[in-house]
Amino acid sequence: MRRVRPRLPLSLALCLLLSLSGLSLAQERPAITGIAFIRMYTADPAASAIFYGKTLGLGHAESDGITRYSVNDLQWLEVEALPTPAPASRLAAIGFTTHDAPALERFLKAHNVVIEQPLAHGIFAVHDPEGNLVYFVQEGTKIPGLPITSPNATSHRIIHTGFLVKDAATEDRFYKDLLGFRPYWHGGMQEGKTDWVSQQVPDGTDWLEYMLYDIATPSAKQLGVLNHFSLGTNQMSDVVASLARNKCEGPNCAKTQMGKDGKVQLNLFDPDLTRVEYMEFKPSGTPCCSPILGKAPTEAENR
Repeated sequence: MRRVRPRLPLSLALCLLLSLSGLSLAQERPAITGIAFIRMYTADPAASAIFYGKTLGLGHAESDGITRYSVNDLQWLEVEALPTPAPASRLAAIGFTTHDAPALERFLKAHNVVIEQPLAHGIFAVHDPEGNLVYFVQEGTKIPGLPITSPNATSHRIIHTGFLVKDAATEDRFYKDLLGFRPYWHGGMQEGKTDWVSQQVPDGTDWLEYMLYDIATPSAKQLGVLNHFSLGTNQMSDVVASLARNKCEGPNCAKTQMGKDGKVQLNLFDPDLTRVEYMEFKPSGTPCCSPILGKAPTEAENR
C-alpha cells in the first residue's frame, strides 16, 4: 500500500521558509553590537567646541578636520565643519560596532549593498536606502588621537540615535531584514498614531529611532529635533548637577520631563540645533502605546 505523505499548509510552509532564511542570514552576518559614534556638521566650530567640550564636559582632540569627543573608551561624538553646498541636515553620519568588520563588508557586498568607503583601519561605510551615511567599526578599534574620557563628562554612554524617515518599509529592508535590528518600542504624541519606531541593534541594547513625520520641507529646528542622538544616565539628577558644574546656561539645563516611553528626559540643543537627548536607562513611568521589548542599556556595557 502506497503511503501518502501529509502536506504542510501553504501558510505554514512559507513561515518555515522565512524562518530558515532569517536564521541563515543571522548565521552568516557578523554581530552588530552597538553605536560607535555620531557625526554632526557645524557652521560654527568655535561655538560647538564650547558646547561639546565645556557644557557637555567631553574630552576632545582634532585630526583630519574632525573634532572627536570621548563619551567612553569605545564611543565618541564627531563634529565636522559644514561643507559647501550645505546639506539640510546637520546629522552627517552614524557608526555601529561589529565583531568582524571585514566579514560584514563581504556580507553587505554579497547582498548588493554598495560600499561607499571601503574597509580601512577597521572601518567602512555604506548608505542606507534613504541616503544616510552609515559606518561599521571593528569592535575594539582605537581611533588615533581619541582622548581619554573627561571627569567632567555629563554622561558616559551613547544609547540611541534617530533621524527623519520617509519610508519605514524601505528602511526596514536594510536595518531589520538584512542587518537584523530588533523591535524595541514604538509610540506617538497622540493615542493610536505612531511617530517613533525604535529597534535595537541585533547583538546589544543601543537602538535606532525612526522619526516618522510627514514634513515636506522641515525647518532647521525641526530637523535638529528629529535628527538627534541620546546620552544615557542612571539618574537624571546626576546630569542636572553635572551641567550646573559645567556652567550650562538657560532653562533647558535643568528642565526634565517624562517621555512617552516612561523614561525621564532632558533636551539640549547644540549651536546648530541638533538635539542632545539625555535619557535615563530604565523607565520609571508607564510607557504609552507599546511595551518595551528589549533589555535596557547600562553605563558599563560599551566600556
